[in-house]
Order: sequence, then structure tokens, then C-alpha cells
Amino acid sequence: MKPYYWESEHGNFGDDLNLWLWDFLLPGFRDASPDTLLVGVGTVLNRALLPKGGHKLVLGSGFGYGALPDMSDPSEWDIRSVRGPLTAEKVGIPPEKGIIDPAVMVADMPEFKDLPKKYKKSFVPHWESAIAGMWPAVCSLVGLNYIDPRGEAKDVIRAIAQSELIVAESMHGAILADAFRVPWVAVTTSHSINSFKWSDWAQTVGVSYKPRQVPISSRAEAVVKGARFWGVDFETGAPPPEDPNSKKIDGDVLVQSHKPRQTPLRMVAKQALAAPSALALWQASRAAPQLSTDTVLQARKDRFLEVIEGVRRDYC
Repeated sequence: MKPYYWESEHGNFGDDLNLWLWDFLLPGFRDASPDTLLVGVGTVLNRALLPKGGHKLVLGSGFGYGALPDMSDPSEWDIRSVRGPLTAEKVGIPPEKGIIDPAVMVADMPEFKDLPKKYKKSFVPHWESAIAGMWPAVCSLVGLNYIDPRGEAKDVIRAIAQSELIVAESMHGAILADAFRVPWVAVTTSHSINSFKWSDWAQTVGVSYKPRQVPISSRAEAVVKGARFWGVDFETGAPPPEDPNSKKIDGDVLVQSHKPRQTPLRMVAKQALAAPSALALWQASRAAPQLSTDTVLQARKDRFLEVIEGVRRDYC
């Protein structure tokens, strides 16, 4: 069996954790059922992402972008669980199969147990925000630890677990915070953040997705997202692509936004333009956080482990 996940060209820890999570949940799965593709963590139930043909085992994946593939053929699709009830409704399966995002199981791995707290408050942006935003500088201004979602997945997850509070634009930033019992506050910087997938997960653990708005931090970030920045509109009007990796990002813009030698005057100007972002992020870090109850989270994890046990019987 081979795990499938969406591999961002820029890196994204919430997808990259598929590389090792399933070895913990299903030891030996790689040597079993060689013709089966394990479709796990991520918003990957998308006809533009998944290969046509072949046998697919769906364990906790979600819908959120593009169009669903035709999943009606049981000889091709074995749908054991999906991320939440909204995905289950889209797919046309019983809502009981919308159990949980499997990323929550990371908290049960021995290497992440009993990690000491190192950070008072941390911010985890969406990977698009991290590409061209000024978020490290903004976090420094307001006293937040910055966690880059493009980093090595285990390093990112440890930083989340070792925080006392998480401000999350990244959905998996909130999911992992909740799994490690770290209170979290949701924020968003633009319409490119997908509320469907957030609500899909949130409903499984009894929380709500009501993000606080934080302005975009730089012109380059606005260009990447097709958004507005200080009254200048960078929207293209084009619909988002089915495959997120097919979205064209202007390399010149990124180079300009991360020049290693910026004049002090230029940096001061950029920081001034990012002041609304800093204020809103500071306010978010002091807002009342959310956290699912221990009982609800554990019940969902127990249900998912029952699914895993069934997969072990049938495939391993």
C-alpha cells in the first residue's frame, strides 16, 4: 500500500505528515495490498489530484477544492472515513463516516509525548501567507513566536505542541493545537482561506470556525493571493485552480519580497504598511481561545481507531 498526499511545491506540514503518520497507525502497511493507494490526511478528494483508476482506500480525507472524482465504484473506492460531516454529505455517504481529521492521532505518537512548553504564544499562517508575507517581522513586533508551516513537519508539530496558545490561519495548525490540548484562535487574511474544510473538521469536535480578520501584511502577499492591499486591488478575477500547485506565483515578486539586503528606510516603510496586520494579530492573540472538550475529542479518536482496526483486519 502506498500513501497518497498533496505535495506542495513550497512545503506544507499538514500534508507532509502523511509520510510517517501511517507507519505509526498501520505498521507494515507499505508491504500489504500493493495495488491500493491510501488516501489520508488532506483536502485531496479532488478529481484533479487523485490518479484515475486503481484501488483507493480513503481514511479521513476531505473535500474543499475543485470537483469530486466519481467515487461510486466500490471496486475502486473503499471509503472507510472522511474528515467530517460536510465532506460525507458531498461524497454521499452516511454522516457517521465523517469522523475526524487523522492528523489528531499525531498527539498519540511517543515522540511527541510530554514535550516541555517553550513558547507563550505562536502564530501559524497558511502556507500561502508564509510564501510572501512579512509574518516573521510582524510576529517579532507583537511578541509572538512564528511557526513556518513550510518547515519540516515534525519540527512544526513540536513547536505547536510546545506553545501555550496558537493563533492559526493554517487549519492543521488549529487541528494539531487542539490535539495537543493547546488553546487556539482562528484568523484569516483573505478569501483564499477555505472555510468549508475548517467547518468540516470543527463540527467533528464541537467547535466553531469564526475567524478573526487580519489584514494582509505585504504587497507581495496580496499579489500571491489575488487580494487588496492598502486600497490597491491585485485580484485577477480567475477562479482558483482545481490543483493548488497549478496556481502561478510570480517568482520576481517573491524575490523582491525576500531580498537579503534591504535598506533601513525600505524596511521601515514595509513595517509601517504592515502595522494594521500587527495590530490585528496582537488583538487575536489576546482573544478568547477555543478548545474542544477532552471527552468529545477522545470519542472521535476512539471511533477512528475502530476504523483503523478494521483496515488492519482487511488489508494487513
